[in-house]
Amino acid sequence: MSYLPATTDSIAEALEAKDPSESIAIFYRILANPSSSAEALRIKEQVITNLSDLLQQEKRAEELRSLLTQLRPFFAVIPKAKTAKIVRGIIDSVAKIPGTSELQISLCREMVEWTRAEKRTFLRQRVEARLAALLMENKEYAEALTLLTGLVKEVRRLDDKLLLVDIDLLESKLHFSLKNLPKAKAALTAARTAANAIYVPPAQQGTIDLQSGILHAEEKDYKTAYSYFFEAFEAFNALEDPRAVFSLKYMLLCKIMVNQADDVASIISSKAGLHYVGIELDAMKAVADAHAKRSLNHFETALNDYKAQLEEDPIVHRHLSSLYDTLLEQNLCRLIEPFSRVEIGHIAELIGLPVDHVEKKLSQMILDKKFAGTLDQGAGCLVIFEIPKADAIYPATLETISNISKVVDSLYLRSARIMA
Repeated sequence: MSYLPATTDSIAEALEAKDPSESIAIFYRILANPSSSAEALRIKEQVITNLSDLLQQEKRAEELRSLLTQLRPFFAVIPKAKTAKIVRGIIDSVAKIPGTSELQISLCREMVEWTRAEKRTFLRQRVEARLAALLMENKEYAEALTLLTGLVKEVRRLDDKLLLVDIDLLESKLHFSLKNLPKAKAALTAARTAANAIYVPPAQQGTIDLQSGILHAEEKDYKTAYSYFFEAFEAFNALEDPRAVFSLKYMLLCKIMVNQADDVASIISSKAGLHYVGIELDAMKAVADAHAKRSLNHFETALNDYKAQLEEDPIVHRHLSSLYDTLLEQNLCRLIEPFSRVEIGHIAELIGLPVDHVEKKLSQMILDKKFAGTLDQGAGCLVIFEIPKADAIYPATLETISNISKVVDSLYLRSARIMA
């Protein structure tokens, strides 16, 4: 195929083509131009950007992969920083095409091998960090952890703070996925320490706050987690980042977990909340309504209706079991409120759960002092007592006797000194 001159007119010709395939063919012909003048190189950089965008729109992931291989001679004549920008841009384009996880991993492995051979350390480290993130998403945790461990040591020696923040954050997410909370917190602290020494872009700061909120929520410190999620939401909202809706979703989760489900509706109806109204927030509103009504049936309905938003979200899913227990306790408390003595079978029928499951939960609630009562297993009944009011006379009497004892001891010592 004959090449075209590397000029703005050639780019205009490609952009004006009616068929995307024709535009792509023209871009390839411009790249085939052997000229290596400064102007030609600048035009080719613009062509690569346009071509990768077109291939992404056409979902031609394999062509994007082969494009990186074809561009290797071009990379030899442009600055290394521009090479890094182009390579990462093409990898990002592949990432935007659905169902290309395996291809991205394969592509990153190829680029790591090439950068090692070419001794392009700066680019290799960033591609390796991207590869570790892809391996983590693919649940290949062992390989991702091995890759990150070596990468952290190398980057710390070079003192590349910005990359170190990325890697420490990634390590924190990886340890969190492995349910190793102490190491996840340690890696996040390292990321914060590195971030404090440099300027961190708002998106990166939002990511740090989001991860901080997730770890605090895991420790049941929902008030602190809410603050971090709010900070992350403000950062992502200003940038119009898609992660803003997830930060808002986790804020609502925190409100539900601290028994402030009534605040959920006001947050959703706020100016910022209305901008993100959709199925994610509808799911949290359904859970909040179930929590406010202390209804297990409503909660289970919400889980079924919004399965993708609740159970398939790894962060929300981690808190669903404890939320289920809370709702079960509240529902049982609501059902036994009118009774002083009630059959366990009747309560099980009202709540729609097996008798043995209800009996076990009631006994646990009695031991946890959620209410005063006892289980009459012979009669199959639950007997509820009124919580007795604490009588202040007994502690006061004990305190008086203790003080008298001290006075007597003091008098005895004095008399012993006088007699001596």
